[in-house]
Amino acid sequence: MKTLKFKTNINCHNCLAKVEPKLNKESKIESWSVDLQSDDRILTVQSESMSEEEVFKTVLKAGFIAKPL
Repeated sequence: MKTLKFKTNINCHNCLAKVEPKLNKESKIESWSVDLQSDDRILTVQSESMSEEEVFKTVLKAGFIAKPL
């Protein structure tokens, strides 16, 4: 299992509610979380096979940006 980390613009619980269905729907993601307390709003994704590009595109579909750290 690999851990991917991204700086995001997911700022609040409402933003999180918009991105949650997209991330939950992605079968390659084992688990994910967003640290809303961090200044960089770090998204952490656990996956065996998902690439940084795939995570970026999934988050973008929800209207947010995820830049790999």
